[in-house]
Amino acid sequence: MSTSSVPSLQPGEPYPLGATWDGDGTNFAVFSEAAEFVELCLFDEVGREQRLRLPEVTAYCHHAYLPGVGPGQRYGFRVHGPWLPAEGHRSNPQKLLLDPYARAIEGEVRWVPAVYGHLQDDPLTINTEDSAPFVPRSVVSAPYFDWGRDRPPRTPLQHTLIYEAHVRGLTQRHPAIPPRQRGTYAALAHPAIIEHLQRLGVTALELLPIHHFISERAHVARGLTNYWGYNTIGYFAPHAAYASTRRPGDAVREFKEAVRALHEAGIEVILDVVYNHTAEGGQEGPTLCFRGLDNAAYYRLAEDRMHYVDYTGTGNTLNMRHPHVLQLIMDSLRYWITEMHVDGFRFDLAATLARELHDVDRLSAFFDIVQQDPVISRVKLIAEPWDLGEGGYQVGNFPPLWSEWNGRYRDTVRDFWRGEGGTLSDFGRRFTGSADLYANSGRRPSASINFITAHDGFTLADLVAYDRKHNEANLEENADGNNDNRSWNSGAEGPTEDATILERRGRRLRAFLATLFLSQGTPMLLGGDELGRTQGGNNNAYCQDNEVAWLDWASADGDLVEYVARLSRFRRQHHAFHRRHWFREDAPPPGRGDDLGDIEWFRPDGAPMAPEDWHQAEAPGFIVYLRGAIDATTDGADEALDRRFLCLMNAHEESRPFAIPRGLTDDRWSVVIDTAEPMAPARDVVGASIDVEGWSLLVLEAQ
Repeated sequence: MSTSSVPSLQPGEPYPLGATWDGDGTNFAVFSEAAEFVELCLFDEVGREQRLRLPEVTAYCHHAYLPGVGPGQRYGFRVHGPWLPAEGHRSNPQKLLLDPYARAIEGEVRWVPAVYGHLQDDPLTINTEDSAPFVPRSVVSAPYFDWGRDRPPRTPLQHTLIYEAHVRGLTQRHPAIPPRQRGTYAALAHPAIIEHLQRLGVTALELLPIHHFISERAHVARGLTNYWGYNTIGYFAPHAAYASTRRPGDAVREFKEAVRALHEAGIEVILDVVYNHTAEGGQEGPTLCFRGLDNAAYYRLAEDRMHYVDYTGTGNTLNMRHPHVLQLIMDSLRYWITEMHVDGFRFDLAATLARELHDVDRLSAFFDIVQQDPVISRVKLIAEPWDLGEGGYQVGNFPPLWSEWNGRYRDTVRDFWRGEGGTLSDFGRRFTGSADLYANSGRRPSASINFITAHDGFTLADLVAYDRKHNEANLEENADGNNDNRSWNSGAEGPTEDATILERRGRRLRAFLATLFLSQGTPMLLGGDELGRTQGGNNNAYCQDNEVAWLDWASADGDLVEYVARLSRFRRQHHAFHRRHWFREDAPPPGRGDDLGDIEWFRPDGAPMAPEDWHQAEAPGFIVYLRGAIDATTDGADEALDRRFLCLMNAHEESRPFAIPRGLTDDRWSVVIDTAEPMAPARDVVGASIDVEGWSLLVLEAQ
């Protein structure tokens, strides 16, 4: 690009940060307190570079306006400032830096020594090789898009069914999707995907990270990739590789089209976001963006200022104590809501965001700002309530606006249906919404995001087929991934032709699913569990961008898909299984007829549970009674009446007789869910008891 092709720089404005096109030109603004001055670098189609010094600095924001520069323009920054790693400063003008506010990013990192700010054998010595040929470019993006009549579905959380999926994994092997669209944002909008989600009753599609990310050097060297995407380098740009075309900026348009199509189908879009760390890693990592712009501002530094505080296991932690870092995150969240129309966020390692100093502070600045923000506070906010630092397990401790991945629900339900560990009191708390975790903070049962499986860990089919992880394909000698899976292989490790074991696995799998849909709280289904998907025992497929992690639609278990759809319909139709409010603590004690409370618990012999029964680790099973007449003053007149239900659970090998509880024997009961015979039609209960098969669950409905 020749000098004559670029109009004269004008002062421009310090805000908004990033590259903002107004139809006539583009305003560029970037924050750096460390910089002596910043160069804007413009690139043409063949990679020729033009450097322009930004002429204005306002409150540490360096800025300029360029008439005639518009969408599609590739650019980056070079920062001139101190190179003093021992004092926390790592400015190096030989490193081309991404714009933290870039709306689109093009290109990949090529892992050569030039991408590092320091010499490979000397972390204190500056590396003067130019990184520009080997790193991605920021791209000016057009903000205009025809959203038509798009409106957010705004599904109440108590009516929400979340489906966790990966853009590529969900769509890469679907035979109805054109090959060029598979694995892309466009595929999310394909009728085959939308119809499947609607069949399951999904109301929210939760996508694994789609903020632009890179694969770490170690993975690339092993021929692998960062498939999950928890390695963000751009908090405003949709990941470019998920676009079906490679024109600069197309990922933005294509993602918006997918959101618009999903909204039209009544499905919300929730993004899994990674604001706790970046892809630059620890002090030995590359210089791609934040490190070169202002290392001491963007990252939590250790006392020696050379090294990084690491609460995430990735080498660095974003500095939530710095106002410009908080501004970056809030601006990013608002951008995805207002410009990209997403409906909520799941925050990876959210406990890290609460660390003001060292301890997790529930009232940190981040949560205070979210609480008062008129845009962010109105969408779904879901915390992964833990990180790797001391005191990082914070399930139940997030503020009232937040719902949480309930890891205690996962662990308790897994233990129950493998017949090991815990007590019935543990299960009872999780099944009824975990009031012990959420009620005291003013939250409702829907604050508990209930899940049995997620992207991180075994699939549901593997949970009942493996005792141990089998992660050899990750090329880490099976040392990665969680060893505490609370799984049971049902009698044989991995694939088997033993009919008895296969039957046992099927019953347990279906019992898991029924428990998920019958529990109070917000259910989250792992994408592919309804198909019977296996990862061959790999419980950490983070680097497997291949058939290990992609959904195998051709081998889908059609009966299982229909079973999940039926469970979902049943939950939607019966308010008793997704109440807005907690079960009443002042409900009448166990008794007869109308004396029964909202919920009652009985032993298999039909007698009320006694205090000592709750603490048996090897109980013979139990019965849950749910009252159908919901209090209209607390749950709304339009949802006041429902049937009465009995849930009979037998987490043991042998079939057992369960007695209809005393006081309920005069009612006519029908079996409406039987996990041992999932496709059987409803049938009446004959007599005062009914046999429940081993590893099975029955739901009886009063007629």
